[in-house]
Amino acid sequence: MAKKVSIVIPVYNEEQNIDFIAKEILAVTKSLNYIFEIIFIDDGSRDNTLEKIQLLSQKHPNIFSIELTKNFGHQNALKAGYDYATGHCIISMDGDMQHPPELISLMLKHWENGFDIVSTQRTYPAETSFFKKSGSNLFYKIINTLSDTKIEKGSSDFRLIDRHVANTLKNLTENSIFMRGLINWLGFKSIKIAFNANQRHAGVSKYPFKKMLKFAVEGITAFSVKPLYMAVYLGFIFSTLAILYIPYVIYEHYLGKDVAGWATVVVSIVFFGGLQLIILGIIGIYIGKLFIQSKQRPNYIVRTTNL
Repeated sequence: MAKKVSIVIPVYNEEQNIDFIAKEILAVTKSLNYIFEIIFIDDGSRDNTLEKIQLLSQKHPNIFSIELTKNFGHQNALKAGYDYATGHCIISMDGDMQHPPELISLMLKHWENGFDIVSTQRTYPAETSFFKKSGSNLFYKIINTLSDTKIEKGSSDFRLIDRHVANTLKNLTENSIFMRGLINWLGFKSIKIAFNANQRHAGVSKYPFKKMLKFAVEGITAFSVKPLYMAVYLGFIFSTLAILYIPYVIYEHYLGKDVAGWATVVVSIVFFGGLQLIILGIIGIYIGKLFIQSKQRPNYIVRTTNL
């Protein structure tokens, strides 16, 4: 009996891409000796994305939809797909056609050869903007410097995971999900394949700089306490510098010189005040994560599904 493969695709305001990506996936998978189910997770779209998926479900019995009650974020929507998928393995990909469906057959070959996780590493086409490339490179540089879980530059959520991996993910109860780091942290047998990212088929990116920055903070704080140690080290460094400054103040006093520099005092107060706010902010992020985790709210809420 043929093995079952689930393809999960989180989407948010992608009405212009749904028909196209479904057509491409169906064309690629029809020649493969597997049973495929294609699951679109509508992450609170405000356009006609859900209606497009439902129409496809009526035409194709192996296309399904999961409608979330609101926009829970890409990572939570991805977890919903992993949780609801029933295949022997699960392939996740974005809904904008930047992840080429042609790689599905190669991913399945690696899976059949015994790999539990088949990850991908993207390279950008020449026409990709400098801002996009440099932003992505900076993201991985920061996260690998500050996090205990290393993530290779160009990693993406275009991957295949075995059923055993999916079951393990399903049992995890983390609130702030950073799937790329979480997959690496699991430690299953894995392989990485490179691919050239396509240009987005239609629409605009759902990851502007603000969201990328938030994504980086989530990834760092989800897998490391290094920022807290850095705050401690900074405290020690500046405390030491302040102590070293005391002999100079005493020396100036005995020479009868006034301690000059109102500007210096003001600048110092502003600088150290800002430093304290940064350190308190770092601590606050971790405390906030503990607070949210203690509530044990679900990562997502499903409104409707035809699975």
